[in-house]
Amino acid sequence: MTRPPWPKAVLFDLDDTLWPIAPVIANAETLLYAWLKRHAPRVAARFTIASLRQARLELLARQPEFGVDLGALRHAGLVDAFGQVGEDTGKVDEAMAVFHAARNAVAPYDDVVPGLERLKQRALVGSVTNGVADLHIIGLAHHFQASVAAREYGRAKPDPGIFLAGCTALGVLPAETLYVGDDLLLDVQGAQRAGLRAAWMNRSGKINDLAGEVQPDVEVAGIDALLDWLDAAHQPGPQRV
Repeated sequence: MTRPPWPKAVLFDLDDTLWPIAPVIANAETLLYAWLKRHAPRVAARFTIASLRQARLELLARQPEFGVDLGALRHAGLVDAFGQVGEDTGKVDEAMAVFHAARNAVAPYDDVVPGLERLKQRALVGSVTNGVADLHIIGLAHHFQASVAAREYGRAKPDPGIFLAGCTALGVLPAETLYVGDDLLLDVQGAQRAGLRAAWMNRSGKINDLAGEVQPDVEVAGIDALLDWLDAAHQPGPQRV
């Protein structure tokens, strides 16, 4: 049986694929709340971290268009909270700057930087994300030839269009592209429905409880395993320089 060629491009999800996001968000919300206590005490007196989160969820339910820009959702939630208690809403941008800085203080998994260095010698590398991570602030932007974010594109995963936008940004066809992400529905099923192949990045060893509905092209525990699979299951591709 003839092995398929190496993909011309590999697109990555970011949060929980290249770094763990839950502890980052928790820390960012803690720092934001500490800022609120100092600079917007009436907000901190009325709301907790949990109640601010619940208010955002309720706002999202009322205005689902915020689903493509979680940063805008958080900003709008703070404006509403400030307004409810009579705090100066002009302070919200400063509050968001505190959150944004902490939200981008991520710690990539150990395999990420060396893995991306190896991968970009063999394929174009890009990202497609629903999140608000800033690869320039994080210090990884130079590993990616293109990056597409839902807040800029206007639609979020699993919409096929955002995956196709990633392919277009790299100048490749969907069939020539592998998408790598941790979410079976948003990442794997979404990419496959757009015509890409999809790798499930399962770093925590979760069970595929959607096996009857979603079957990734490969399941890997890290970028090293992904590269091993690409080498074993595909014809060698041209070396990139």
